[in-house]
Amino acid sequence: MLEILQAATTQKNIEYIRKYILTTPCLSSKGGGTVASDCPILIYIYICIYIYIYIYIHQNLDFSCSTKITQERPDVIKHYQFGFTPYWAKKPFHLFNARSEGDHNKENDTSYRGAKGITTKPAFRQSIRSKRCLVLADAFIEGPKVERLSKPYVMYKRDGSPFAFAGIYDTWVNPDTGEMIDSFAIITTVSNKITAAISHHRSPVILQEEDESIWLDPSTPLAEVTDVLQPYPAEELNAYPISAAIKNPRSNGPELLKPIGQRIIPEYDYEIYSHLSLQGMGMTQARQRKLDFGF
Repeated sequence: MLEILQAATTQKNIEYIRKYILTTPCLSSKGGGTVASDCPILIYIYICIYIYIYIYIHQNLDFSCSTKITQERPDVIKHYQFGFTPYWAKKPFHLFNARSEGDHNKENDTSYRGAKGITTKPAFRQSIRSKRCLVLADAFIEGPKVERLSKPYVMYKRDGSPFAFAGIYDTWVNPDTGEMIDSFAIITTVSNKITAAISHHRSPVILQEEDESIWLDPSTPLAEVTDVLQPYPAEELNAYPISAAIKNPRSNGPELLKPIGQRIIPEYDYEIYSHLSLQGMGMTQARQRKLDFGF
């Protein structure tokens, strides 16, 4: 099962959310302004929400809920239950993932380019058309197909930036209590080279930034919606192994995310040094080399 990691006190995370604050029309604005220009109080609310998320997740690693931007209200960041239940269900379904191919490509062939059967699956066919969302994350935890979370890896973007999964959601009403539960699932596709490197046969759909608005736009034709359900470029991702203690519900704390082995793709830190060079008469290449090395 795919788990989501979220945090938002880093500058890149704030900038990612600020993109929506600065460009999203404010529903209460009479002049067609944005959230930032006409709803300044919302900026405070957004930041407070994210500070809360950071504290909540890093003090209590509970992955049962997650934040998202929905198709119905792209100007609002919402907190929904992870584990999708369609509105017509008589009991909770708790569907964490939704296969983009539906019942097709049962072999999980990475070269598959056929129909996206999610559009005809009873549980998802309405939501893929009218209830799409962005599921915001910094990273996710995945394991091999066989060992699963007994051999977990943290997977993340190599540039350290947050990203958005392609998600779908729905609202289910508990017939016994009348409670309304908003829930979501993350759409999956075939593996890329990074998920394949840890022997996993699937990968979550991470949207390219330019496809996020296409995903949320209710007027986007269904064919264009399904076109974006592709594996994310593996060269932009990396992964490292972590302790299997992460699968224990009683385990808490950011130390669970510390690497216990090498990254799939080696990463190095570089420092660029600069120096002042003597110029003019009497300066030869040999003398400059001696000066460079302290002779």
